[in-house]
Amino acid sequence: MQYAPAWVVAEVPLRPCAGYAPGVPSEDLTVAMEHADTVDLFAGPGGLDVAARWLGRKVYGLEWDADACKTREAAGLNFKCHDVRKFGPENFPTATMLIGGPPCQTFTVAGNGAGRRALDIVLKFIIAMAAGESVQHELARLEDERTGLVLEPLRWALRAAELGRPYRTIVLEQVPAVLPVWEAMAIVLRDKLQYHVETKVLHTERYGVPQTRRRAVLIATLDGPRSIPQPTHQIFRKSGLRPTDDHHLPACKTMADALPHRTEAFVVISNYGTGGDPKARGVRESTQPSATITGKVSRNKVVSSGRTDRFSELEAGRLQSFPEDYPWRGGAVAQQIGNAVPPIFGLHVLSAALGCQVTRELAEDIFLLKWAEVQDEEKNGVPAVLTELRERVTSAREGARNDRPDPGVTYQPALLF
Repeated sequence: MQYAPAWVVAEVPLRPCAGYAPGVPSEDLTVAMEHADTVDLFAGPGGLDVAARWLGRKVYGLEWDADACKTREAAGLNFKCHDVRKFGPENFPTATMLIGGPPCQTFTVAGNGAGRRALDIVLKFIIAMAAGESVQHELARLEDERTGLVLEPLRWALRAAELGRPYRTIVLEQVPAVLPVWEAMAIVLRDKLQYHVETKVLHTERYGVPQTRRRAVLIATLDGPRSIPQPTHQIFRKSGLRPTDDHHLPACKTMADALPHRTEAFVVISNYGTGGDPKARGVRESTQPSATITGKVSRNKVVSSGRTDRFSELEAGRLQSFPEDYPWRGGAVAQQIGNAVPPIFGLHVLSAALGCQVTRELAEDIFLLKWAEVQDEEKNGVPAVLTELRERVTSAREGARNDRPDPGVTYQPALLF
């Protein structure tokens, strides 16, 4: 490997945004970038952005998929439809928080497996990047170019430190198969950049999402240790057995809870097999949480009173905990929804990273909040439930360090490594 600054990245061509250009003047985008306090990498249609907006963060997303960008525009989210690798901390001088979920298709069991086969190589890349080496040519030779994108958050973190303004908070999430990558990054963040870091695989139904989904998260902060968010609901057990550590919590949220307009009981027959048998379709009742929402959710059959239909886009989004009026746009909406971070789950993780544990009652009130109320904050005022949320976060952070490094502290790779 050739030596070069840690922020040098591969010039690998990606699918362009199909000519799509957001309908926001470029000068306004520049202003939004310069004043953002949070950067969302691989921002998708807005999963983590929604959570960040609930928290009152000035978030700016980078996303290269044209369809997801159309949804973001309709939702009023700040974004640039472009390749994340063409940007860096230099473009966001006031940002103190870095969040993101790199593409998961090559790491997940629903993908083609290139990420799993390249896992050992990716871990070696992390060591090389921490030592200031360029991994440009090696990334270009990966079987699937998306695999290397999981390294982008580390590039941003290293570069921000080199600029002397490291992110105070970093939150990353991915499929469970990426946990070893997060753990390797945690070593670099902890040992080289003095972050407090936590990594763990979490179950989204334990945080009020009406869906069973497992996600590997990384929380890193310079403002003291932070805890993984405390569960607010029981874990889902299809057998009905309760684990001993959460019997005091209420049962997880169900599809019936999330979709009250479906007044009759229903059964969902998955497009996927279960128990290793592709012909044995998974079945969930409406009194249970949904199975993991994927990009093929539109193929699931919803059976009620002898009739069969499909979940609408808004219903699928709701099972991902998006607001019921979230404006899905563009093509491949099912894929957008399946790839997104559940916002309520994101709320718990981001809040924990900021030093605040969100209560079940508060999260349930936010779950019922319309997106139009969030979009119209400047005109109609902040909804009371979000005012309470933001006051709790502010109170929890009163004793934390300011969102800047101590005066006179200079971060230099030669000293760190």
